[in-house]
Amino acid sequence: MLVDTHLHIIDKSRLDYPWVSGEPALDRDFLYGEYARDALRSGITDVLHMEVDVAPQLISDEIEYVRDQSGKPGSLIRGAISACRAEDPGFPEMLERALADPFVKGFRRILHTVSDDISQGALFRQNVKRLSGTRLTFDICMFPRQQPLALALTELAPDVTFILDHCGVPDIKSGDFDGWKRGITELAARPNLMAKISGIVAYTDRETWTAETLRPYAEHVIDCFGWDRVVWGSDWPVCTLGGGLLAWVAATHAILEGCSNDERDSLFWKNADRLWKLGLAVER
Repeated sequence: MLVDTHLHIIDKSRLDYPWVSGEPALDRDFLYGEYARDALRSGITDVLHMEVDVAPQLISDEIEYVRDQSGKPGSLIRGAISACRAEDPGFPEMLERALADPFVKGFRRILHTVSDDISQGALFRQNVKRLSGTRLTFDICMFPRQQPLALALTELAPDVTFILDHCGVPDIKSGDFDGWKRGITELAARPNLMAKISGIVAYTDRETWTAETLRPYAEHVIDCFGWDRVVWGSDWPVCTLGGGLLAWVAATHAILEGCSNDERDSLFWKNADRLWKLGLAVER
């Protein structure tokens, strides 16, 4: 089994994505059918949809759209990570709705595109702490320079499970490895933080990268967090900026060559199954 914990669907006919106008390569529809073709070819068996930073008033609409996609025959989608605005007074009501909806597995608030003050605000932090003791996770998507902000969040809410997206978004193309490496080592010391080995092909030179280019980044994250605190994701369609889904899956298998079956299974599905209660071990 291979669980993709980080699929984005972009359907501009149904939802509004204000950010895509600034990303020409992603400024089109990326629909589930296009993803599923390569997902099935690469052995992906189950999928979680990750919010795509839709216009704030459409957050609930995005969940319903993804739920509709999950109900179609043969769909691999098992749940969704919802967008949120934890800095808003209305977050507690959103949290209550999510807790009553088993399809919603967690929240994410994109933080690398907004002021650093957002995650440092009192209301944001109070609302994130509301996840303590719940089944809902909170994804952190930040640049390496923002690692102190991620540390602050994990320390603020030790009973919340946080997920660090995309290996902490290393700037692989520039070759700034050492600074990123030190930050990852420090972050991994927080037991309530897990890491997502996802889509790092997007941060490479598309024409020249190989599996060996990616290996030190993936291996350092796994070495620091351990096999029980990592999950895998595609970050499709963002991964198309670096070669696409099939290339990323192939690179992942190359990086994991020599790992035990138990280690590979932990990354590929067991940890996700345990974390988001997907019921995969029971089903299969």
